[in-house]
Amino acid sequence: MIAIIPAAGLGTRFLPATKAIPKEMLPVLNKPTIQYVVEEALAADVDTVVIITNDNKPAIREHFSSDEALVSLLESTGKSDLAAEVRTAGCLPVSYLIQEKPLGLGHAVYCASELVRENQNELFYVLLGDVLVPGNQMLQQMTAVSRAHENACVIAVLAVPDSETYRFGIVAGVSLASQGEPQVWRITGLVEKPQSNPPSNLAVFGRYLLTPKVMELLGSTEPGVGNEIQLTDALIELLETEEMYALVIDPDDGYDVGTVNDWLNTNNRMAARALSSAGQA
Repeated sequence: MIAIIPAAGLGTRFLPATKAIPKEMLPVLNKPTIQYVVEEALAADVDTVVIITNDNKPAIREHFSSDEALVSLLESTGKSDLAAEVRTAGCLPVSYLIQEKPLGLGHAVYCASELVRENQNELFYVLLGDVLVPGNQMLQQMTAVSRAHENACVIAVLAVPDSETYRFGIVAGVSLASQGEPQVWRITGLVEKPQSNPPSNLAVFGRYLLTPKVMELLGSTEPGVGNEIQLTDALIELLETEEMYALVIDPDDGYDVGTVNDWLNTNNRMAARALSSAGQA
């Protein structure tokens, strides 16, 4: 199974820090955000993790490359735990595809279309780096929902305040609670960053399980919001021929790192989580 991680954006919300450092390399505690995302994918039923990046982000490749000189130095100075962490990061099985121009999330995902086409009967994941899932259970939950509904697409969604809906893709749908699935909605529509009258307060959380048909649609999707090729637009078209479901997650299931304030809050929440785990050990 394939997991696509788009990581070619400019990271403008974090300027000037991201002038020289990719947004995906900003740390949460002692690891860059993108390493959490890669590890989440590998904890699911994924054998191919592909990062969509650009030529101006060599730090991502360097992070996931081996550095035996650094490992040896750390081991020689008695820092074996750190040496193991560095070695682990350098051994994670990731590959890369280049998005030559920043044409939007939909275009970034489409960069992996040939790879998906080679696995044409399989669904694939898209994991955005703006959110972290420390428990690494969300993808498996999404897969379970998909299998319960004839291998349909599944999107993770999170309830957000009404005042924040303009920041996200928002879904419209019908709750399946009466059918014994309280955390599942059947999606009837999507709106990318609605400026008024959002159809719900359920925001797309940055985790998708998609059918190969999405790639076919992205190939002909015209630029939308922000003059970019939007993944949401392809999903709206997909709804005309395929059913799609939303897994409603709990706020403690994942943390947002999309803005400076969110990133700071996530560091605090992850630190509290680590201290709690240490206290229970």
